Amino acid sequence: MLGRNPAEQDLVLVGGGHSHVLVLKQLAMSRPAGLRITLVSPAAFTPYSGMLPGLLAGHYSFEETHIDLMRLCQWAGVRFLVDTVESLDPDRQRLYCQSRGYVAYDVLSIDIGSQPELDSVPGAREFAVPVKPVAELWDRWGTLSRADDLAKRRIAIVGGGAGSVEIALAIAHRLKTNRPAMALYCGGHEVLTGYTRGARRAVEDQLARLGVLLHCGHRVSRVSESQLHFESANSADFDTLVWCTGASAAPWIETSGLPVDERGFMQVEDTLQSTGYSNVFGAGDIATQYRHPRPKAGVYAVRQGPVLADNLRSFFSNESLREHKPQTGFLSMLALGPKRAVAQRNGFSVSGSWVWRWKDRIDQAFMARFSDLSNVDMAGPDSGTGKSEGHLPQAPCGGCGAKVSGDALSAVLGELRETYPQILAEADTLDDAMPLQTTEPLLQSLDALRGLVDDPWRMGRIAAQHALSDLYACGAAPHSALALVTLPFARPSLLHRDLHAVLDGALSVFAETGCKLQGGHSMQGPELQLGFAVNGVLPSGFAALTKRGAAPGNKLLLTKALGSGALFAAHMQSQMDGRYVESALRSMEQSNAKAAAVARQFHATAVTDVTGFGLAGHLLEMLGDSLIAEIDLDQVAVMPGALDAMASGVFSTLHEPNRQAVATRWTLPEDSPLAAELLFDPQTSGGLLIALSDEAAPQACEALRAENIDAALIGVIRASGAPSTACVNESAPAITLNFSRPNFS
Repeated sequence: MLGRNPAEQDLVLVGGGHSHVLVLKQLAMSRPAGLRITLVSPAAFTPYSGMLPGLLAGHYSFEETHIDLMRLCQWAGVRFLVDTVESLDPDRQRLYCQSRGYVAYDVLSIDIGSQPELDSVPGAREFAVPVKPVAELWDRWGTLSRADDLAKRRIAIVGGGAGSVEIALAIAHRLKTNRPAMALYCGGHEVLTGYTRGARRAVEDQLARLGVLLHCGHRVSRVSESQLHFESANSADFDTLVWCTGASAAPWIETSGLPVDERGFMQVEDTLQSTGYSNVFGAGDIATQYRHPRPKAGVYAVRQGPVLADNLRSFFSNESLREHKPQTGFLSMLALGPKRAVAQRNGFSVSGSWVWRWKDRIDQAFMARFSDLSNVDMAGPDSGTGKSEGHLPQAPCGGCGAKVSGDALSAVLGELRETYPQILAEADTLDDAMPLQTTEPLLQSLDALRGLVDDPWRMGRIAAQHALSDLYACGAAPHSALALVTLPFARPSLLHRDLHAVLDGALSVFAETGCKLQGGHSMQGPELQLGFAVNGVLPSGFAALTKRGAAPGNKLLLTKALGSGALFAAHMQSQMDGRYVESALRSMEQSNAKAAAVARQFHATAVTDVTGFGLAGHLLEMLGDSLIAEIDLDQVAVMPGALDAMASGVFSTLHEPNRQAVATRWTLPEDSPLAAELLFDPQTSGGLLIALSDEAAPQACEALRAENIDAALIGVIRASGAPSTACVNESAPAITLNFSRPNFS
């Protein structure tokens, strides 16, 4: 522990573009000492643009065409923040995001790609489906491709470059059995300007073969709800409009004050540094090397990746930076719908099935770099000292010497008080001990977590919800809290950033319920740990809900899915699909307040939250000494990916201790399916297990679902009778299992 190097500088990457994924791979294997890396991206997966037409055409799966950023970052030792950047202040070195307050940096790199130009044509933003972001296009495509009336639909595609042609051909090929009326509208006098006559002829022939009408010289002047209006004064009807015109830049790039070119793209030197800020780098479509401008194409981003990685490494090491001169030409390959393609380079073009196979090999080779994350020798964030022997940094102190400095704490609280004035105590009243003023009965609980993901803001939210769940399970309304925060060793300015993020995340949860943060304690340690002592008050005239009190005939209602223990155990080993991790995190961030209110509304007889001891442990606490629970495993919701982890032999380290803890009272029957192991899986910020009368249970379940809360009736409570085959001690409470499917998710 004492030999760890504290983080000293923050490198923040915005966007999971082609350059950045290559940077992540390279810096994972060679990183300057003390450098902490963070990736900010709106989604856990990023698409590889070269395979998007093949995805739409049905030749590839989603997983084959997308890079799992969550998994890549976990493997590389990089913090991953799922968020969307909305603005940048390069002078204060802060990014402002959609969800969290801000993300500070020492060095910034931007690789967010481009987006279709929508705002130059009135109505396009309101009525068109842009090809980017790809996630939205993929969702809309899924709905369209499953429609029953495809043959009656009219699909219009606006564009004239390679992207629009590939998408038109991919859609036409995929929908060939129930083909809609399709048309491609190009503003120029010919499609694929700049391509050879042979390449254009191959594309035009394929459009005709697949029934796509090509209209050149049709520049769109306006879009209404179901019509394209052209400069030539005529119009065309559509049911679905796909917009694939020239590239434009995200508006926040220009409004940030970064130097930009005439179209609003970042202007960068050949070192890929901003021409105005040496600590801001840019690559891919969002950046323009003003000395060597090139078209917006993914091949340039791929070539920039290794140079960007070297220059970021050199910048932190105070070494000279490389200059990148982009190639003047490149091999262009266009998919033609079926497994055929056309290739062009240096004025020469060829087409055919063999070109598709050639293209496929190139694309698959690129994606293999990110799917096969073997345990190569990586330089993690703590490797190397950067100092000669005899001048090693002093080991971090223990005891109160590990506290976060008072000036940093005061500065963070001052910033957050401006955002949360109602729930953060005033500076002159904030103290280590506080009187609690309430006329109602007061309940207190304490809970703490180790860092589950390397996102301090999100961990603040999860830890706050996790702590409040104990109050909700008792029917209490949150009143106040004290925090205990341990931050990973870091330079003071980085500690400031982390403390701000952790408390901002927690306060965003406390603000939802009016829980006031009265004070707490913060210190440094080898890893992130968060704890909250929370106080709650009972509504006037109400007694606290308890774990005990269930009666024979009561139905068991469970909110939230199970499986977070196994899922995050796999995530720690870089073996879990990032989409499943993100889904689990959203579940953990969900409050149990509404579930508790429904439990009280429908007169629950017993309530407990399902957390570290697993469903079996908490259920056995509820049953007492004279009850048996019949659990219908088919009704227990499972987090996507959890059973996959278990099937591969990955379980939480607390899984087996949970099993052993209840072994003297109940054991799992040998013929139980894999899903039964979920009963021992520890949950973080799990749901509520609620016992209700037979009459009230269905109504409570519907009430929860009406609030968009996952809820299911998973079993019934019986009086002890004949001993269960699963019961070791016949006088002890037991659980019996019912299931119809041996394996399910």
